Amino acid sequence: QVQLVESGGGLVQVGGSLRLSCTVSGSISSINDMGWYRQGPGKQRELVAKINSIGRTNYADSLKGRFTISMDNAKTTIYLQMNSLKPEDTAVYYCNADLQFRDSGGFYYSKPNYWGQGTQVTVSS
Repeated sequence: QVQLVESGGGLVQVGGSLRLSCTVSGSISSINDMGWYRQGPGKQRELVAKINSIGRTNYADSLKGRFTISMDNAKTTIYLQMNSLKPEDTAVYYCNADLQFRDSGGFYYSKPNYWGQGTQVTVSS
């Protein structure tokens, strides 16, 4: 069974930094892309950043320059480095993945929208 396991959330003061991690566990062929979304209090879930298997990244415009997404060489873990945190960054951060599998016949297929359980980030002023 495939799982996305997040870690690294917590309480931080304004201007501080946090690094989130998300690791894919289970039997997969490869990652098509992975990303981070967040949902603040009373808000809709929104894209934070995404990265694909060749390292191409995409960020929410409002977060460029403060947040950095990266992937490890094994391509099983992504990170979100968050700097200069603001109270409005307070949210539950969710990891999302579009994964590739190989069936018993040797054919590859993709399945999107795997989600982690979420990790709380709270920025206090």
